Amino acid sequence: MTLNELRYIVAVSRELNFHRAAERCFVTQPALSLGIQKLEGELGVKLFERKKNDITLTAVGETIVEQAARVLDEADKVKQLARQGSNPLVGVVRLGVIYTVGSYLLPELIPILRQNAPEMPLEVEESTTASLESQLRNGLADVIVIALPFDIPGIETTPLYDEAFVVVVPIDHPWANRQNVAAEELSQEKVLLLNSGHCFSNQVTQACPELARNGQVLQGNSLETVRNMVASNLGITVLPMSAVIERHSSPILKIIPFADPVPFRRVALAWRKSFSRVGAIEAIASSVKQITSPSFMPIA
Repeated sequence: MTLNELRYIVAVSRELNFHRAAERCFVTQPALSLGIQKLEGELGVKLFERKKNDITLTAVGETIVEQAARVLDEADKVKQLARQGSNPLVGVVRLGVIYTVGSYLLPELIPILRQNAPEMPLEVEESTTASLESQLRNGLADVIVIALPFDIPGIETTPLYDEAFVVVVPIDHPWANRQNVAAEELSQEKVLLLNSGHCFSNQVTQACPELARNGQVLQGNSLETVRNMVASNLGITVLPMSAVIERHSSPILKIIPFADPVPFRRVALAWRKSFSRVGAIEAIASSVKQITSPSFMPIA
């Protein structure tokens, strides 16, 4: 068993394609296939189900790939220690961010982080919570930004900020001049939310249970798509505060606060307990907490 063979199976598990996995590992496809076959022979188990146009992990393969990712992570620490010496703020950090946070947090965070850690660039991946969790567990991401709760064995979290939700309606909607809206009133309207793959929709329906039981809900693929559908007068929506700041404002939309108790989400960092660059985590968390936008409320 070699580290290269472990890299091969982790790459195939991510790409689900031998050709792309070989390119990712900078080897030929025959060399990659031979390495995986050798590892399967040594272990005496089948790691992948191979069909003509489909590759899937076997049950034992999933477990072994997760362990392989941890082994590679530990091996990478040796290189990091040599390269970085005692400075965890040197070198790329692979940062995953959920879709409903990335576009709004990163423009605020990166200028501050460049001042605090100028030799620590971010390699950013935006995705859903489920996908980022998998990447984190498999060693494909170093740290991710998600919404709590996020209780995963072997994963540490630290809260960053709270973010209130607001109602967004067309400018000529009957609610346009309201001072606030109660959560239970949403069930009276056609409400546009993200599709079920996004945790933000679940957070909205948990905060507004009447909407889940009796409301008329339509779905979109991104917050910006949802915003544009509301602007076209298709319905109303609920957005996080960071998505309605001046940079994202529209003259044909009206932002209305919720009445107390105001629904909100708690955004946090998550990383593997085995991740050695604790100083990098602290630098990101500290930089987020330096953001002065009222969208990102300090945690009491």
